[in-house]
Amino acid sequence: MTTNTNAALGGTFLLGGDLPVHRLGFGAMRLPTGTFQGAVRDPETGVAVLRRAVELGVDHIDTAWFYRRGGVAANDLIRRALAPYADDLVIATKVGPLLDDDGVPSSQAGPDELRGLVEDNLRTLGVERLDLVYLRVGGLNPPGGESISDRFAVLAELREEGLIRHLGISNVDIALLDEALAIAPVAAVQNSFHVQDRGDTELLARCEKDGIAFVPFFPLGGGLRPIDQTRLTAVMRRHGATAAQIALAWLLATSPAALAIPGTGSLDHLEENMGAGRIRLTPEDLAALEQD
Repeated sequence: MTTNTNAALGGTFLLGGDLPVHRLGFGAMRLPTGTFQGAVRDPETGVAVLRRAVELGVDHIDTAWFYRRGGVAANDLIRRALAPYADDLVIATKVGPLLDDDGVPSSQAGPDELRGLVEDNLRTLGVERLDLVYLRVGGLNPPGGESISDRFAVLAELREEGLIRHLGISNVDIALLDEALAIAPVAAVQNSFHVQDRGDTELLARCEKDGIAFVPFFPLGGGLRPIDQTRLTAVMRRHGATAAQIALAWLLATSPAALAIPGTGSLDHLEENMGAGRIRLTPEDLAALEQD
């Protein structure tokens, strides 16, 4: 397994047309806990992971105010570890989900609640403007089936006020992307997608065509759609790589608009994930990985 782990090896994407980011970034969801109902992780380890991520070339961090558990919050760790922020560091966050008494995101904010959620992110991250804010809709339900116009219009107003630089949407279908684009520019889409969860291939192609970043959550198969690692074995052996590295390399190979934001609370896993940027999959590899 290689030690060449600089995120820059995965290439670059111009987010929103004006923010260059390495396509291999970092997701902060697993810093407070491995799962929303899991044990709280040591915040000192979270700080160390974030600092090491930036040392390894990460310049795109994906977070949310509701990534928190037992007094440990991802936004607080990011501010503590990295503020004052480097000029080239892009921090994306998301709003919409509301936490229940157990700390689990189980309901959605209405239009009148979104400004407060954006302000929570501004305060906890310690910034005057958020680089990218996603409207996350639908909970664990499949994308689509509800209008987002009222809520997205609120975020568009906050963008006009200068509190947000770019807007994104999460857990959506093409119809909802069109609905959002009728209101304001969309810089990024974030849906569930990985090497064995390719249902949004058409949406990815649309994003690529329109210059919109496609930033999958659970790129390593978390949540409800785990990756069967045995199906990656042959390609892993050819490249001397781990399953996580092959899954991330596949995502980077599938479209120049695809960005990877693997999350972890482990320094070792961070190093492993960042090693995916050096892997160049062959057409033979891609054909093997995409067999159903």
